[in-house]
Amino acid sequence: MDAALADMIRQAEPTVLQFFAVFLRVGAAMALMPGFGEQAVPVRFRLLLGLAFTAIVWPMAGPGVQAIGVGIDPRLFLTEPVAGLAMGIFFRLFVMVLQLAGMMAAQATSLSQIFGGGATPDPMPAFGNLLVIGGLALAMIAGLHVKLALALAQSYSVMPPGSFPVRADLAAWGVAGVTRTFGLAFVLAAPFLIASLIYNVALGAINKAMPQLMVAFVGAPAITLGGLILLAISAPVVLQLWLAAFDRGLSQPFGAGF
Repeated sequence: MDAALADMIRQAEPTVLQFFAVFLRVGAAMALMPGFGEQAVPVRFRLLLGLAFTAIVWPMAGPGVQAIGVGIDPRLFLTEPVAGLAMGIFFRLFVMVLQLAGMMAAQATSLSQIFGGGATPDPMPAFGNLLVIGGLALAMIAGLHVKLALALAQSYSVMPPGSFPVRADLAAWGVAGVTRTFGLAFVLAAPFLIASLIYNVALGAINKAMPQLMVAFVGAPAITLGGLILLAISAPVVLQLWLAAFDRGLSQPFGAGF
């Protein structure tokens, strides 16, 4: 009985080590993944999600993981979390796009002082909370879990287990991601910025023509109402544009820098 049990453990050891090696990368990535790694998700649920994604990614991880046999390379304890965190940060930037766009839109329409009331752990205006929650809901409906699993499996062909990514490639990848984040956030907030510019120019012209009129008191309710109406009209288009960019990033996460 003992010999049979020892033989079964010896045969299962490579499988357990392979699963653990994949979990090192997937678990680190899940700490920052949009939707699944949010601070509102309890830590225990995030751990279970990491194990579930590991079970999905493991068969698709490729020959690099399948080659892990008896014994585990100590380098995996460094290389795999680094690769997972890089993936998590890359996808977290897409959530920051909505946060930045919401902050710019709120400041342009004098609504930055209205906070979201705790809808998300990150302190941000209500505009940002609305866009983040709406964007994550759309991403979940569009199959975010499947796309994230495929992207994590694809990472093994670019960043093999046991080896650090090339620093120059990783730096170029990160710079391209941050550049795209600010550029896309500005594009999404453009309707509010243009409306704010037109409003301030018109307010300045009225103040020049009628110096005795308190244009700030007259114009403040107008920009607030206009911002809310513009949000109701443009939010569906903004979220669709963001979702399209997010899907491109999920399908080709290593398109820039690698």
